Amino acid sequence: MPWSNQSGGPWGQKPQGPWGNGPQGGGQPPDLEDILRRGQDKLKGFIPGGSGGARGIAAIALGAVLLWLATGFYTVRPDEVGLNLIFGKYVGKTGEGLRYNFPYPVGSVIKPRVTTVNTIEVGQRTGDTTQRISQREVPEESLMLTGDENIVDINFTVQWQVSPTNPEHYVFNLKNPDASIKAVAESAMREEVGRRNIQAVLTTDRGPIEAEVRRLMQVQLDEYGAGVEIRQVQLQKVDPPQQVIDAFRDVQAARQDQDRVRNEAETYASRVVPEARGEAARIVQAAEGYREGVVADARGAAARFTQVYETYKTAPAVTRERMFIETIEKVLGASDKVILDHGVGQGALPLLPLGSLQAPAPLQPQAGGAPRNQPGTSIQQGAGR
Repeated sequence: MPWSNQSGGPWGQKPQGPWGNGPQGGGQPPDLEDILRRGQDKLKGFIPGGSGGARGIAAIALGAVLLWLATGFYTVRPDEVGLNLIFGKYVGKTGEGLRYNFPYPVGSVIKPRVTTVNTIEVGQRTGDTTQRISQREVPEESLMLTGDENIVDINFTVQWQVSPTNPEHYVFNLKNPDASIKAVAESAMREEVGRRNIQAVLTTDRGPIEAEVRRLMQVQLDEYGAGVEIRQVQLQKVDPPQQVIDAFRDVQAARQDQDRVRNEAETYASRVVPEARGEAARIVQAAEGYREGVVADARGAAARFTQVYETYKTAPAVTRERMFIETIEKVLGASDKVILDHGVGQGALPLLPLGSLQAPAPLQPQAGGAPRNQPGTSIQQGAGR
């Protein structure tokens, strides 16, 4: 049942509400015109000379202008740069501290953070769900073609920050910074991976790839006027595609075995080759020594023959006698012998075992090359020859 002031409502005959007395003054709403009139009367008391005074209007306008101008002060933090705009046009930038620009709507200030390092993931997405970190692969970004027409799965991150020297380029030239930087990063990585073979990408070229991709990204973003500095490019995962990773591991194991066998062969060669070269040098030196000895002996024999011939021309008889004696000495000096006088012992002495009476004595070469008997060799010289 609707509440009525005539009947007093459901709580009795008197006009009372549920919290005590009911609305006073018969429940009539307040007079809005009376409230506005009272406000105007109070305002007239504060304005000198009444509402129609020019001085009062000027004071109000001046106060409003000063209050509006005071709103132009702003503070730039140490990690920020202030970009001043007037009627939407960029007019300059300011450093940290208390600064001033025309207040809104004439002027405005944009304060990008230039020391914050931002990270962009390419090939994967990392999220924190239910108090644990989860990663989600993005194959359309991670699968890339190498220079030898193989496919490699690469996940990497890019760390970047707003350029402190050109923050206005970042603010006014990039509509979607994260998407633009990710597109440039993916393009640079595909270009660099396409220049290399998959074996180098998987093993030795990680560092060069990171450095080259960072350089390519910085050059491209500078050409765009992006106002972004690339701090680091870091490869997180470089693997063959999941479908063929076992085959690639087998190939990698075979390459390692190949390298091991090659190293063993090179080690063996480095040991055997010097030995063979040393033996060859020894043989060559021995042959050269033998050649020099033979040549020297031949030259000595030729010189001796020449000297004997010259002597023979001077005294033939003496030379023949000397040559005969030297020849007999060479022939008989190396054999066991007993010399008997032909005039003595014609009968019995030849029957004696003369060969066993003395042991053969070793021969010693003379200065002229002919052997001679050792002391103690008994030779019986006959009366005649």
